[in-house]
Amino acid sequence: MMTSTTLSRREFLRLTGLTVAGATLTGCSALSPQPTRPTNQVQLVYQDSRVGWFPPMVQQMLDQFHAAHPNIRVFYTPEPENPQDIEEKTLGSMQVGTAPDVFQGCCDWFPIWAQKGYTLDLRPYVSADLDAATIADFNPGQYKYFFTRDGRQYALPKYHGGLALYYNRDLFDEYKVDYPNASWNHDDYLATMKRLTHDRDHDGKIDLWGSMTYVSWARLQIHVNGWGGHLVDPNDPTKCLMGEPAALTAMEWLRARMWDDKVMATPLDVQRAWPNDAFIAGKIAMVEDGSWQLKGILSNAKFRVGVAPFPAGPVKRVTLATTDGFAIYSETKHPAAAWELLKFLISKDYGRAMARANFLQPARASLLDEWIGFVRTEFPAQTKDLDLAAFADGHLKGYSVTSEDAANQAEATRIANAAWDQILTFGKAPVDILKTTAREIEAAQR
Repeated sequence: MMTSTTLSRREFLRLTGLTVAGATLTGCSALSPQPTRPTNQVQLVYQDSRVGWFPPMVQQMLDQFHAAHPNIRVFYTPEPENPQDIEEKTLGSMQVGTAPDVFQGCCDWFPIWAQKGYTLDLRPYVSADLDAATIADFNPGQYKYFFTRDGRQYALPKYHGGLALYYNRDLFDEYKVDYPNASWNHDDYLATMKRLTHDRDHDGKIDLWGSMTYVSWARLQIHVNGWGGHLVDPNDPTKCLMGEPAALTAMEWLRARMWDDKVMATPLDVQRAWPNDAFIAGKIAMVEDGSWQLKGILSNAKFRVGVAPFPAGPVKRVTLATTDGFAIYSETKHPAAAWELLKFLISKDYGRAMARANFLQPARASLLDEWIGFVRTEFPAQTKDLDLAAFADGHLKGYSVTSEDAANQAEATRIANAAWDQILTFGKAPVDILKTTAREIEAAQR
């Protein structure tokens, strides 16, 4: 019998019918089925990452799942090759009823799928099968994130990517700058960025910037949170707060760093390279990024890497917890079997496998020490003095936050990105345009 590893993607899609061509739109079930146990062998499709390390890891783990569940056969299929296509193509397959039974999601498109009703409500399954200790092992904020505003639970955590501050120790030493530490606030952050920004080849242009962040919803949100503001009203997802004083002050701080002081690189400064790649290339001395970049940075950086907790804002300390999770398609024909697979995906064994293969920080706090051990074993020299616990600091101390999502997140993202590009990427607009942006986002919620 052919397994998922013997099928080409074209053959697999043909056999499982995962195509949108010529299909008609199907509705979403309004009611969640009650948990039942599968009795006959069923076939499931599981969609997840396609990056190089993932397929061999997932096949090895699915062999274990098949051995324990002989009545379920799982076919793994990789996500679309272009990351920008994941949201659109997966949503298209959901709309026509051909989506994978179980899939991963993240970022601002995950709640969009849930808002549109394409994810199964997991509450009856969780109540029946997950004990309190398992739930308590997850980051509380991350766990609560996977609920819609009407109370449906659409996912469970895949891993906990904590955001921290990577820094280039060699550059800090060269310019005689003290390393970042857990006491840092944004004033310390700015002072250090200024000392690390230079024209290294003396051609009259800056070619080393102090730091860089991502111009995206959640990455900008944590700065706003640090100033005591919000992008979305925590009590009303139809109300946008990015035009309020606290949010405007935070955004002005970022704009000034990029365009007045020029100590924080813009996407144009680094030819639109991803910030983590600009850091590896030595173009920026620090970068705001997560534990999911750890293996890539340790493998490719030609300098000594340091890590510190994310700097505290003027009002409070926050950091980002990723919202990567596993969900079940609301139109799956085999919800009970899909739940058995999802339980396996959130198990400690699966968490360990991802942690060992690519250093994905486990969603469960009880696996953190093992995760740190995996990293130190593979990179003993690079991690000798590396504060890996910085990534877990927000999880363990309770100051990590998750993305604040609007009721219609798809439109909120589209409108906000256009404004942020004008302010931060191109430097052509003042932050006050966010007052109009907030009104446009609120109008889109209606």
